[in-house]
Amino acid sequence: MDRSILTEVVQEQYQALQLMTLGVQRECLTEILDVLNLPHIIAITGMRRCGKSTLMLQALRQAFADQVYYLDFEDERLIDFSVDDFNLLYEIFIELFGERKVFFFDEIQVVDQWETFTRRMYKSGNKFIISGSSADLLSSELSTKLTGRHIAIELLPFSFREYLNFIHSEININKLILTKERGLLKNTFNQYIQDGGIPEYLQYKNPVIIKSIYENILYKDVIVRFEIKAVKAIRELSLWLLSNPGALISYSKLKNILQLGSVNTVKNYIHFLESAYLIFTVDRYTFSVADQAVAPKKNYGIDTSLMQAIGFSFSKNSGKYLENIVYLELRRRARNIYTIYYYHTKNNLEVDFCLRKGKNIVQLIQVAEHLDVDKTREREMRALITAMSELKLTEGWIITLDKTDSIKVDGLVIHCISIVSWLLQDV
Repeated sequence: MDRSILTEVVQEQYQALQLMTLGVQRECLTEILDVLNLPHIIAITGMRRCGKSTLMLQALRQAFADQVYYLDFEDERLIDFSVDDFNLLYEIFIELFGERKVFFFDEIQVVDQWETFTRRMYKSGNKFIISGSSADLLSSELSTKLTGRHIAIELLPFSFREYLNFIHSEININKLILTKERGLLKNTFNQYIQDGGIPEYLQYKNPVIIKSIYENILYKDVIVRFEIKAVKAIRELSLWLLSNPGALISYSKLKNILQLGSVNTVKNYIHFLESAYLIFTVDRYTFSVADQAVAPKKNYGIDTSLMQAIGFSFSKNSGKYLENIVYLELRRRARNIYTIYYYHTKNNLEVDFCLRKGKNIVQLIQVAEHLDVDKTREREMRALITAMSELKLTEGWIITLDKTDSIKVDGLVIHCISIVSWLLQDV
């Protein structure tokens, strides 16, 4: 790597860093600040353009007053940067800024064997906060090369609370008993379903941006990274998955639709898309690990605006987007506290979410757009009550667009709660 080019990049990026605005404070910032005093490497993962750099800046400004070394490895001038150039980079850092003990590295996964430098400097007492848009690469490399020395923090697009802050909403969420406040909040939530939570798209509201983000993820983080030759097939697979939130995945069916050679190819492609944070898969909860491995998985997308811009739909599909938003919020709240599953009863009824903490199932959640229609109400209730009985739970939850109520059936309690109230809960 040419020294003068690397020096130029470091200087320009550091100057740009000073001018960056902090944006909306992310909810997981507290989680990062709580562990900064630990010597562990902090790894922030998430999809491209979801705000990882801004989150790092928020942590930097609060904890280090900018006294760090910083580099974003996605700068096109660093295309020739290799693991052998880290010593040169360190020398340039010291030359420009003097000796510092904290490194902020953005999108570090683009450098092969980056973990060797990180491990060596970590052992010398340096602190690292790194980010990357590949869950697979960061988790595998951190786990194998830096065992026990890292803390992983996942960043998703804006939650509903963060969305309210971003749009500078003046709705008083402490006065939801008022008809006006409830109405305004429902209207804003309907817009959230359409807008999603990707900061850059929310800033400009141009569909070209969301499509560009999608193409960058699919091309750079999937097709190029995993050297995929069947580009048309993985594009069609991605399109199908983003168009069918909450759907059960049949590997054999997808193999036939996409005309791929084997079920394993489909499994691998889905894993690649999940690694890039385009989609997520959820296992069925069973008492047998073997049964869980062969059971169909459920599919969810990273963001409703991206799903609507990229996917195809022949109906309004708001019920499925509602379920997708609940999944993303559950994933934010999970944070190593519980594991998310779905559940099938013995008579083949489905409950959308089944939360396990340790060895115990602690909560069942059903998502339904409305419960006004008797047939819908009976279906959702029957599935939930059956699952509660099988799993020996006395309480269950149904999240809807607007209903808030408690229903008692044979000693069991089902709490119906509006999606807005649930999203704004203190957890």
